[in-house]
Amino acid sequence: MFHVALFEPEIPPNTGNIIRLCANTGSDLHLIKPLGFTLEDRLLKRAGLDYHEFANISTHENYHDFETAIVDFRVFALSTRGSASVFATQFKPGDTFLFGPETRGLPNYLLDTFDRERICRLPMIESSRSLNLSNAVAVVVYEAWRQCGLERGA
Repeated sequence: MFHVALFEPEIPPNTGNIIRLCANTGSDLHLIKPLGFTLEDRLLKRAGLDYHEFANISTHENYHDFETAIVDFRVFALSTRGSASVFATQFKPGDTFLFGPETRGLPNYLLDTFDRERICRLPMIESSRSLNLSNAVAVVVYEAWRQCGLERGA
């Protein structure tokens, strides 16, 4: 239905939670190396429980390889530096949501390659820095689901 891409994820439990989310929403997960863990990490598996076998997970050696793999899909970068709210952005099935590493977000050199309307943010109160990665992914995927009329499932 959708694609979730994690650029250089660092924290295994976050990725495990996202694996579970992707399995339950039919979203494809793309992991862009380097990863801050191995796919055999016990914390990754613990957070994902037994959902790994139900998730479609692709690993990419770098961002260029990822771009090549998703060339037919629209890509939205998610960043606290974005100007477009996810709630004001129109999503459609097949869209890809790109998230950065937990400790630093997407680097400027990647964000500079996106049109402004494709850099989205989640609204927060002004003094906030960011949301937990797996929470942010869940909000975006479910907002896209809502917009596409998938409240009852794919």
